[in-house]
Amino acid sequence: MDCQICDRRSVTGAGTTATASQPFEPDETTADREPLADDRWWREAVVYQVYVRSFADANGDGIGDLAGVRARLPYLSKLGVDALWFNPWYPSPMADTGYDIADYRSIDPAFGTLEEAEQLIAEARALGIRTIVDVVPNHVSEQHPWFRAALASPPGSSERERFWFRPGSGPDGELPPNGWQSIFGGPAWTRTEDERGTPGEWYLHLFAPEQPDLNWTHPDVWAEHEDVLRFWFDRGVAGVRIDSAALLVKDPQLAEEQPESAPGEHPFTDRDQLHEIYRRWRAIADSYPEQRILVGEIWLPDPVRFARYLRPDELHTAFNFDFLACPWEPGPMRTSIESALSAHAPVGAPATWVLSNHDVTRPVTRYGRADTSFAFESKRAGTPTDLARGTRRARAAALLAMALPGSMYVYQGEELGLPEVEDIPHERRRDPMWLRSGGIDPGRDGCRIPLPWAGDRQPYGFSREGADRPWLDQPDDWGGLTVAAQSEVPTSMLALYRAGLRLRRATPGLGDGSLQWLPSTGSVLAFARGEGFICIVNFGADPVDLPAGASILIASSELEGGALPQDTTVWLRQANDQAPSGDRSPGPGYRIG
Repeated sequence: MDCQICDRRSVTGAGTTATASQPFEPDETTADREPLADDRWWREAVVYQVYVRSFADANGDGIGDLAGVRARLPYLSKLGVDALWFNPWYPSPMADTGYDIADYRSIDPAFGTLEEAEQLIAEARALGIRTIVDVVPNHVSEQHPWFRAALASPPGSSERERFWFRPGSGPDGELPPNGWQSIFGGPAWTRTEDERGTPGEWYLHLFAPEQPDLNWTHPDVWAEHEDVLRFWFDRGVAGVRIDSAALLVKDPQLAEEQPESAPGEHPFTDRDQLHEIYRRWRAIADSYPEQRILVGEIWLPDPVRFARYLRPDELHTAFNFDFLACPWEPGPMRTSIESALSAHAPVGAPATWVLSNHDVTRPVTRYGRADTSFAFESKRAGTPTDLARGTRRARAAALLAMALPGSMYVYQGEELGLPEVEDIPHERRRDPMWLRSGGIDPGRDGCRIPLPWAGDRQPYGFSREGADRPWLDQPDDWGGLTVAAQSEVPTSMLALYRAGLRLRRATPGLGDGSLQWLPSTGSVLAFARGEGFICIVNFGADPVDLPAGASILIASSELEGGALPQDTTVWLRQANDQAPSGDRSPGPGYRIG
């Protein structure tokens, strides 16, 4: 490619052009798209995460439900997503807002019925949208029939063998069996008591005490989960997302954690025996005429160990948490992208790109802070943020993620630019991470606030007027962030997401495929994809001139005299004779920024 950096005036507006004030808007035939049809749909899908409790409330009890989701399916279709991932919708005491599951083959009454779930799956598919559901194989609810039977049975009973019941240490068994700590804070063991209050054995829970860990050496545990997979696959679900996928298998000797563990030898994370579980699950998924997929929630720092889960006979894909947690800086961001692509390449799996989910601080707030990375250990209430700067960066990050090779996940409300809500009264908080940390960790309630759909006051269309108070309160200043308000503003975050996602579908070379980095200065990331597509992100303070002869497809913010300002992403279309493609290198002297 012979593409010298041009004067700002030579950037053209020919073709399908869009700036932040005039985003690309496809015609009606593009909006009414067919679903990604073949068995490789998951390699480039845009998956929208639905946290049902906070999505839309149809019956007025202040809690989102399946009827609310069904009513909003046209909104999701217009947004341009290919699949919906539902957080657990099963019966649960809600000690961890649904991740403590009492029955995998039903729907929690707060959300609806099994028949409504089946209708939702079918209605979404009629709009070209597939469904992915959560499974949580590491633990169940304390109200699960298995655990209730275990508590009612004596030590050494077969009912207790499905869990990790052990005698305590110390002279009278008054201390936990070992020093493992809960991910939610405090010991990972709770001691049982009989009906007379006499202390007994301890049981393991890597999360809350209401979430006892299952023993994956027991054949009943294997058989139960394989049957659960078939139950939902038979109802048309296109895939399952596996919660805490690297934690299932424990060291039978319950060895203490060490500062450093050899690969596969941590006592409860990433043990080698996990892979046989997922090979069995993959065989079940592959037995269906239409592809069913397995998506892993895997937090591992070692990219080689991470990629082992994505071998052709195991999981199809897994969440890319390194990208989610990456600071908004060009060097770390490029390293994160390159590391993800390099880790996935040997096993032929697509990377996933995730900016947020139901567990982490929302991007608008996170990107406005001095430290734009994310880590649970450092999450604290009262951390200053600049929401205007965070919003600008979140817009740029969204277009960057949409342009990268592979699939993308969008957490509900991300497309509205919702900030983290941090001033929740103590008595209204629900998250066990806040409760078990004594309030040191602000928890995850702030990213789970019910969505604002319309109006200028709570409940903003989440529930009907006169309904019960939402389970978490919405801020008084969210009127401008509602779907209705943003739909009328061509520069809104919602308009950007709608335009970007549809342009992503309509542009050859986006989605699954390869990426070619282009020469750029240290404050700029630039890469080419397909024939003539270029994505440029400017992290630096100085505006960046754009290549000559390029048509602007979309930009995350307004250009400045034709140049790309700080914290802005632009998509360009180059003329065929100037476009980088495959192994073709840019011409001499080519450099962006």
